[in-house]
Amino acid sequence: MRDTAINLRARAAQRDLIDRASKMLGKNRSDFMLEASCEKAQSVMLDQVYFTLESGDFKRFSQLLDAPVKPNPALEKLLTMPAPWEKADKPIKALKHSTTKTRRA
Repeated sequence: MRDTAINLRARAAQRDLIDRASKMLGKNRSDFMLEASCEKAQSVMLDQVYFTLESGDFKRFSQLLDAPVKPNPALEKLLTMPAPWEKADKPIKALKHSTTKTRRA
């Protein structure tokens, strides 16, 4: 049960946009806004990782990223645990190792 209020002001056009989108998903405005805000907050928090490396260190770092994944039972266990913002009663599916390499531009 929700027990804390969050108040904000919006323009009528913003409210109307939110209302249209929430109806498309069969949700009320509060549920839609809370879900969207929490998703954005999680994304912002997870993206706040920045570091710099000298060229030699970057080369070694890149090699480690490109190396095949080794089995790690402790990590497998961690990845099956729910995130702090998820309900504990939701089962989490274990992630499978992928042999596909991906790179960010």
